[in-house]
Amino acid sequence: MTNEEVANILDEIADLLDIRGEMSFKVQAYHRAANSIRSLREDINVLYKEGNLREVPAVGKGIAEKIVELLETGSLPYYEDLKEEIPPSLVELMRIPGLGPKKAKFLYDTLSITTIDELLEAARAHRLRGLRGMSAKTEENIITGIQQLRRARERILLFEAHPIAERFIENLRRQPFVERVDIAGSLRRMKETIGDIDLLAASYASHRVMDYFCHMPEVAQVLTKGDTKSSIIARNGLQIDLRVVSPDQYGAALQYFTGSKEHNIHLREIARKRSLKINEYGIFEMEMDRRIGGEKEREIYEVLGMSYIPPVLREDRGEIERGIEDSLPRLIQLEDVKGDLHVHSSWTDGLSKIGRIAEAAIELGYEYIAICDHAQQLKVAGGLSKKKLRAQIEEIMRLNEELDGITILCGIELNIDNDGKVDYEDEFLKELDIVVASIHGGFRQPKEQLTKRTLSAIYNEHIDVIGHPTGRILGRREPYAIDLKTVFKAAAETNTILELNSFPDRLDLNDIQLREAKEEYGIKFAINTDAHSAGQLAYIEYGVATAQRGWLEPEDVINTYPLNKLKEILK
Repeated sequence: MTNEEVANILDEIADLLDIRGEMSFKVQAYHRAANSIRSLREDINVLYKEGNLREVPAVGKGIAEKIVELLETGSLPYYEDLKEEIPPSLVELMRIPGLGPKKAKFLYDTLSITTIDELLEAARAHRLRGLRGMSAKTEENIITGIQQLRRARERILLFEAHPIAERFIENLRRQPFVERVDIAGSLRRMKETIGDIDLLAASYASHRVMDYFCHMPEVAQVLTKGDTKSSIIARNGLQIDLRVVSPDQYGAALQYFTGSKEHNIHLREIARKRSLKINEYGIFEMEMDRRIGGEKEREIYEVLGMSYIPPVLREDRGEIERGIEDSLPRLIQLEDVKGDLHVHSSWTDGLSKIGRIAEAAIELGYEYIAICDHAQQLKVAGGLSKKKLRAQIEEIMRLNEELDGITILCGIELNIDNDGKVDYEDEFLKELDIVVASIHGGFRQPKEQLTKRTLSAIYNEHIDVIGHPTGRILGRREPYAIDLKTVFKAAAETNTILELNSFPDRLDLNDIQLREAKEEYGIKFAINTDAHSAGQLAYIEYGVATAQRGWLEPEDVINTYPLNKLKEILK
């Protein structure tokens, strides 16, 4: 079983226990173990064979025993018994924004509702209003939540699709009959969510490629199999399409199947004006129907008289005009990042000790790392009192003396309350290297109040960074109502940094917002992971990809600066 499959089962056990009404610490134990396994760089099977399962953060003796049973037998009686007791479809009800385990169980007990379709029918028939704690507004929210959930399920997170596609690509590249293979489509453009996974291969033996592809161990079902295109369903339910072209057509095909549709249409318009034609086979002179390029992707852009346009920019948002002018941005790269400025440790709701986080940062080649655990108001996350935060600062100071090659910064993630106030007074905040402030509740408040709360933090001179500024959780929570233009204006006036939160289901701010904030307001950003374990520091790649889609350059991002320059910015 893969890390993801084991993590999904542990998460579902947690959800079933939650519905059953088990103590929250037991529920959270399974969720924490699932998150830890999901963010591992190592294969869980290798850790098991080496006898190192207990070294995985949050995996205690009981959960480790269940993981062993899963890996050895492929099944888990404890999990199967829970599914017998509680209909697994109730877990689906929990996914509806705003519903949760208690309401799902209540609806099951009172109306025998077990599926989303049954719930939608009951809400539309007004059978929920009048039940304890439910009103006409509840019915309306449930209907909206179901619609939102179904829209989200039409697409999957970049984070979910990318590693799966990489595994298929890795296996295909090892085959002697495959000349080249790459990810294509919206996944190559690193969009935050995608539909199906598109792969493209170059080969002189397309039938052999298709035979291999359709018989890979990850394949659950073959939808179609042809000489040039095949589609399969992977074991995790994702559809993957593979096209095979001859090597001399590969560049043109890669450009064509990467898209976007709008970008390609614009290119074809420019080509037509020059009596040229572009398709998946190459670029041609129309009059003679003579092929003049297409083996390499760059040739398409060179023949049209423009700079090569990176896939992340191909959305027809001005990149073609800038390509013609040879004035495309020098996009930020992963290697430009010198540190992460928002990381949680086991002092609050994180899984890893600070020392382990520092070691992981060294492995990534970082110069610095900032521990920004939750402050005291956020009790659900184990927020730190001032006394505990002082003790954490002492530990960080000790580690800084012991460790070479990394500087650990003392920080905090404050909670912006309903009045715009934060957890600690100004005098205490002065002692910290970096202060992040975020909204963690009251998401349904009016736009004016949510904007006012954020502005209060921006105008606090001791707050450096506004964390996850729109509060969205992809597929689960829409961005809250906030006047971003007003926020951008205030951030520009005060030199407050806005966070690009790299956590895979946040990616907040998004690409369009980043570009607006940069080009219209001159704002600086911090690309942070909001990691809750050492392994999650690797999520930075999704933040960098989003930054690239937002046209950000290294100088736009403060954690590309060396430590001495960063300290100047943070005062």
